[in-house]
Amino acid sequence: MPYDVGFEHTGATQMAKAAVNQLKVTVRTEKGASRRARRDGRIPAVLYGHGAEPQHLELPGHDFAAVLRHSGTNAVLTLDIAGKEQLALTKALDIHPIRRTIQHADLLVVRRGEKVVVEVAVVVEGEAASGTLVTQETNAVEIEAEALSIPEHLTVSVEDAEPGTQFTAGKIALPRGVNLISDPDMLVVNVVNAPTAEDLAEEGAGEVAEAAAAEEAGKEASEAETAAEESE
Repeated sequence: MPYDVGFEHTGATQMAKAAVNQLKVTVRTEKGASRRARRDGRIPAVLYGHGAEPQHLELPGHDFAAVLRHSGTNAVLTLDIAGKEQLALTKALDIHPIRRTIQHADLLVVRRGEKVVVEVAVVVEGEAASGTLVTQETNAVEIEAEALSIPEHLTVSVEDAEPGTQFTAGKIALPRGVNLISDPDMLVVNVVNAPTAEDLAEEGAGEVAEAAAAEEAGKEASEAETAAEESE
């Protein structure tokens, strides 16, 4: 069966995790075996990078899902391929739109000390000043980091932030050795005045008026169409 996956944030390093995230995988040689693999609790995957021929694998579904829940979407794995170990970065996941199960994984061959470009989640922490509304405009930013030193997430603190405060990608504190790839001017978090009850009432009245106008326009169009048909 396919395995559902949810993610949690932990503080362990990718280097420590790579040693723990060991998966014994199977080399897939048959074509069209993906459906059978998923039915048997394995996840089809392709391993590529460093000029090598793409290698089609099957991952143990339960173990791989557990790794992702613990290490996140940028998990670094130590793959046991026919007795030979290979470091790999989880590069992309194909998730079923309804069941939210892993259908396929793309894995990138990496080496210790090698830098890779990945997307990392942004987590908002803290309480902004009273009477404010905090909106997160961007959920992730692109960074460059060593494959074994990828941060699981980046943090933006809005503690006591006043209305009008904006946090762009360039203002996010990055760990040592990590470089920002995203546009530094990209808006990540915006702090504005919270809407008052009066603002919400006016907004609601405006929506009602728009709906009434749309209904009236539709009625007039229908009447005009009927009149045109009768005149023919």
